[in-house]
Amino acid sequence: MSAALDARVEALNAAFPAMSPLERLQHLRETVPGRIVFTTSLGIEDQMLTHLIFTNALKIEVVTLDTGRLFPETYTLWQETEEKYGRRIKAKYPQADALESLIDDQGINGFYFAPELRKACCGVRKVEPLNRALEGASAWIAGLRRDQSANRESMEFASADHARGLVKANPLFDWTRAEIAAFTARHGVPVNALHGRGFLSIGCAPCTRAIRPGEVERAGRWWWEDETRRECGLHVDDPAAVSDTEEAKAALFERADI
Repeated sequence: MSAALDARVEALNAAFPAMSPLERLQHLRETVPGRIVFTTSLGIEDQMLTHLIFTNALKIEVVTLDTGRLFPETYTLWQETEEKYGRRIKAKYPQADALESLIDDQGINGFYFAPELRKACCGVRKVEPLNRALEGASAWIAGLRRDQSANRESMEFASADHARGLVKANPLFDWTRAEIAAFTARHGVPVNALHGRGFLSIGCAPCTRAIRPGEVERAGRWWWEDETRRECGLHVDDPAAVSDTEEAKAALFERADI
């Protein structure tokens, strides 16, 4: 199984550079049997991929992870997108018991106090729902781009997710934001209103701010953390490593403003 998965990834990486994003999606659908899932955050890259999937009636599931803390503009765009294309974007939500336990443990905004607490929140609200979305899938499509951050420069067009036993493909990996923006404008693809207000990368509302002049695209994500290679756990090699610690939780109660 592992050897076959690696061989499929190698073939995709050889074929993808010469193809357009639509051709990549079509090729993935033609060469990978079984269920294929595209997870969208409703950012501009994902809106382009959603447009290609829906307008070409590709047999690819479109799923979003509703953390419960998204911006109102994101929910508005979600509805607008469904109405434009006449298709549903399926949702995965955090497990109620796990979310209640998280908030009982660290408070409603405990993620501000330590990276471990933030990663624990991402684990409950995003990583676990993603795992359920991908159960039984043979391929996972994401809207990652090589130039989004230093953390993504070394990623390939396709990779093998051995833990889940599936192919992970990034059809827009070599596209720039400017190219994607031109495509969405040309084809009338709805995009998040926050993009026009300096929010180039959009996640949960309390964890995202507009970027400042000169900042990199993802600087507005978890901006209060010192580390430079910040991720939520969805696109890391070991998502199981996303957890909190007793030391981080103790920091909650040392702050006078909690």
